[in-house]
Amino acid sequence: MPLTEASVGPVTNLWRMLLAKTATILVVGIIFGIAYGWASPKVFRQESPAGFGFGVAHGALMPLALPSLLLGQNVEIYATLNSGRAYKLGYITGINLCGLVFFGSIFWRPRQKQPR
Repeated sequence: MPLTEASVGPVTNLWRMLLAKTATILVVGIIFGIAYGWASPKVFRQESPAGFGFGVAHGALMPLALPSLLLGQNVEIYATLNSGRAYKLGYITGINLCGLVFFGSIFWRPRQKQPR
């Protein structure tokens, strides 16, 4: 096999991998945008101060707002009308739970059974 044909394979595989990753990022971004658009009106209500529960929901939804923010939309990620410390604790809890689910699912590996 000539040298030029052998060197084309890895470059083609690299482009395929980059194209697949780009497509995955676009699909995930679209799904996040749709999910945020559906959930945002339900959890960002201005009727009364947001408490711990809404803080958890807002914190969990905050990473989903990234695609919308990158596209120039001015979306809410934090309730200005909130109950204070309880809301902020809920917000931090929501962000951490979202991170735990997202990164935990990426890095989780089932335990291998040890031979006896």
